[in-house]
Amino acid sequence: MSAIAVFGGSGFIGKNILNISNQYINISLRDSDWKKQVNDEEIWLNLVGKAHDHKGVATQEDYDYVNVQLVKEIFQAFILSKATTFIHISSLAALEEFESNRPLSEEDECHPVSWYGQSKRMAEKWLMEQQLPANKKLIILRPPMVHGPGDKGNLGLLYKLIARGIPYPLAAFNNRRSFISIDNFCYFIEQIINNKEKMKTGIYHIADDEPLSTGEIIEVISRITGRNTWNIAIPKFLIQRIAKIGDVIPIPLNTNRLRKMTSNLLISNQHIKEILNIDQLPITATDGLRKTIKSFSAID
Repeated sequence: MSAIAVFGGSGFIGKNILNISNQYINISLRDSDWKKQVNDEEIWLNLVGKAHDHKGVATQEDYDYVNVQLVKEIFQAFILSKATTFIHISSLAALEEFESNRPLSEEDECHPVSWYGQSKRMAEKWLMEQQLPANKKLIILRPPMVHGPGDKGNLGLLYKLIARGIPYPLAAFNNRRSFISIDNFCYFIEQIINNKEKMKTGIYHIADDEPLSTGEIIEVISRITGRNTWNIAIPKFLIQRIAKIGDVIPIPLNTNRLRKMTSNLLISNQHIKEILNIDQLPITATDGLRKTIKSFSAID
């Protein structure tokens, strides 16, 4: 396998990708001469993106710059390079952010809502509109939330809640969501690179084979932490009223946050699995979750 240029290697996903082998080479956009770092790598993997805004200070322009403008700059350099394959990591948020009671496919209509989701979709549309030379191809991947050791996302917040013995107040909503463990994410990347001749230019969904319910996640956290956490099933109508108050007054819960925490959001990975002839992913969704939660426990 030839060398792979990785853009955005300093993040959670990037660090795991670079650990696969020394064939993955980090290209830092912080270097003004980053284009000179790229040599004869046949494949470019773009992980550059802005997702989290923990301090609540990011603007729409911030998302557009990182998730759209930088993508354009990298892709335009790819077109002028000798590389043949551009793999761009988008997000399920470009398609749907709040709710789907059936697994979403690549053909479903997009409904991004947040600045993050809209910027991710804008980049997808721009990329798919570009004219590609005959010897080049573009592969866009849409993962749901990626988790694993070193992850600082929402699973970590839920872990802290349960580990401290704080009752989970939204037990009345037993929703199911698709996730992807970092192990399965890296597996998809390797399979795409090793079988790139099977892949056509287009958008593909990647995810764990099984969705997880909130109840299952809490059960895994409880077992690992040894906490017998009480789940409080506050009536849905009361939680929804509190969330509406949060739309006006700055409290931890508002309508959008409640929808993200309690709705079903499912995605299908069948299309890419059929193309790559994948019968089953390396680890189950539950095993991947256990690995992530154990990593939180080790540093708690």
